[in-house]
Parts: sequence; C-alpha cells; structure tokens
Amino acid sequence: MAMVDAGGVRLHVQRTGPADGRAPHGTVVLVHGLLTDSLASYYFTVAPRFAAAGLDVVMYDLRGHGRSERPPDGYTLDHNIDDLAALLDRLGIGGPVHLAGNSFGGTIAFGYAARHPGRVAGLTLIESEPATAAWAAKLGGILRRVTTELAHNEPDAIAWITAHRGHNTARLAKGAARLARETTLARDVPASRVLTAAQIGAVRCPVLGVYGGDSDLADLVPAQRRLLTDFRAVVLPGHAHSVLVEAPGPVGAHILDQVRAGAGVR
Repeated sequence: MAMVDAGGVRLHVQRTGPADGRAPHGTVVLVHGLLTDSLASYYFTVAPRFAAAGLDVVMYDLRGHGRSERPPDGYTLDHNIDDLAALLDRLGIGGPVHLAGNSFGGTIAFGYAARHPGRVAGLTLIESEPATAAWAAKLGGILRRVTTELAHNEPDAIAWITAHRGHNTARLAKGAARLARETTLARDVPASRVLTAAQIGAVRCPVLGVYGGDSDLADLVPAQRRLLTDFRAVVLPGHAHSVLVEAPGPVGAHILDQVRAGAGVR
C-alpha cells in the first residue's frame, strides 16, 4: 500500500506487475466507480491477470473512497480528472497508458483521454459513458435518491439492505451514506462540466465498451459508434451494471485483447 499526494489530496494506490521480475511491457491504470466502489473491485478480479500478462497495473481509490483522503468538497468530474493526472505525474508515468474505468471511473478515464490525448494509448469503458448533459441528469437523480433514501434515513435503509442484500452490501451502503452526508459529492458530480459531441468525437484512441446485456447502458452503443472513430463494443448477456465483479474472466480477456491489438501501452 502507498499513499500518494496528488496535488492536495492523498490517494491510496496499489501497484503490481509481473511476479517473475520481468520488466512490464505496458501500464494499465484502473479507475473504479462511485460511492460503494473502491480499487478492491479490480484487486480481486482482473488486476492479477493483467500483472501475470506482463503489465504494470496501477489501481487507486478515488478521493473520498476506500483509504484515500476524504476532503469535504471538490468532487466534480474535473477534480477527479485532475487527481488522475497528478497521480500519474507523481508516479512518473508519462504514458501512453491504457485506461480502464468502471461506471463513473470510465467517465473519469474518458475525460482524461479527451484532455490528454497524447498520454492515452487505449481506453476501456466498463458499464460507462462519456460525460454529457444526459449523463449529468442521470447521476443527479441517482445521487438525490442516495441522499434522501439512504443518507437521511440511514438506520431503516441499512436494516433493509442487511436483511435483503447481506452484511457486506450493508457495510458498503453505510460508507456511501457517510460520503454523501459529509461531503459535497452529491451536489458536485451532477454539476460537473460535460463534453460536447465534438469533444467526444475528438478522442481518437481505440475505445472498448464492455456492457452487461441487461444494462440500459448497452443501449448507448449505437451512439458511441457514431461519435467515436475507433470504437468496439462487447455486450455480455445475463449481466447488468455489476458485470466487472460478476464476469471478471470475460471482462479481463476483452481488455487484454484490446491492449494486445495495439491499443496497449509501452
């Protein structure tokens, strides 16, 4: 474990690579999602496979999440993109890297690629999309429900989650409620600056989209194909938004195929 000062916020980072001492032949940076997520969703799923394949694997907890510092404010998409840029600088990773982001993490990764095209060799969006006005409105609705149904009615909500979803999910929900209650995240994320269609289309690196067949995000595939010049989609039937943890084997295999096909990293 390492704590890295990323320009004013300390981020918890885990880094792993080939176990046999070989020099890695590329770097993949894994970015997790909001509230109930952390770098653990990669650490226990695809990260070991990537390291065994000869990659330098970087995972980190977003600000406010996991073991990273929890500032009271500063949770817009731009804050998170700045964190990623500062983290790569602090780690001495000049790129180009392959970025993989799950849910909100994919939106961060895409925003980074739009801002730093020369530092990204390839991009994977797992159950994710670029930041648009529709994305901001959807996140605003989700975060309002978290605030009203969970953070403001926590004991009853946690009791229901424990009974119907188990203790681990309840533990994650408690952390999400605390984050929503103690920070400006629920206000900051929907107020984030979004991308225009031209800015999205200007991302020229290869982009892989991985979606659960039962997820509404799979419906975005035609629009992504129209906007992006190099976009490939994989839809995994029988899965929804939790496809990363439910199907890490296929998800990891598709990401490695993306890297090996030439979208990979140095």
